[in-house]
Amino acid sequence: MFDLTLSFDNGPDPEVTPYVLDIIGKRDIQTTFFVIGEKLADPERHRLSARAQREGHWIGNHTYTHSEPLGRMRDPRAAEQEIARTQDLIGDLAHPQRWFRPFGGGGILDDRLLKRSVVDHLLAGGYSCVLWNAIPHDWDDPDKWVDRALAQCRAQAWTLIVLHDLPTGAMRHLETFLDRASDAGARFHQEFPPDCVPIRSGEIKLPIEPYVSTIEENVAP
Repeated sequence: MFDLTLSFDNGPDPEVTPYVLDIIGKRDIQTTFFVIGEKLADPERHRLSARAQREGHWIGNHTYTHSEPLGRMRDPRAAEQEIARTQDLIGDLAHPQRWFRPFGGGGILDDRLLKRSVVDHLLAGGYSCVLWNAIPHDWDDPDKWVDRALAQCRAQAWTLIVLHDLPTGAMRHLETFLDRASDAGARFHQEFPPDCVPIRSGEIKLPIEPYVSTIEENVAP
């Protein structure tokens, strides 16, 4: 048996997100959709996020452009451009803890995720920074990710898995994954494993140095 929290990144998508919502809705599984601001600016896609929120799912912030990890952005306004703009679009759909997930560039947990000004923005804005501990690469291996995902779940007590509601074909296997996880004794949660939330409601709860680059320290005055 193991505990499992689902999360979906990089949507909403008009074709795939409704399908995902139907699948998890039939199983009464609650999850979080970490949305991209550029996509949320489209009214149709915003309505999808509103549907997800109405159905009990949490809406999280996954940057505005999803173009480059924040810890590699030299623009001093990166936090405002990538996080604040997206949060404004999320608006009333936001969870009180203001979930934010940084872009990892392939799901790697390292100092590309954040930089000091971004951390300051998260703290000042009362955000909660949500990381992950399972990346089955559904986006670039859409037909073979299920076995990898199950192996990652079995290898730890509580898994926070990152899937993607994108039109890659991967979500055709979502039902199979959920059925096999249930058969293996998965206990589904909406809350995140505490060790995946180093910043919660604007307070640092776990060491964040491994995720913070020094890019701003190297900029000449």
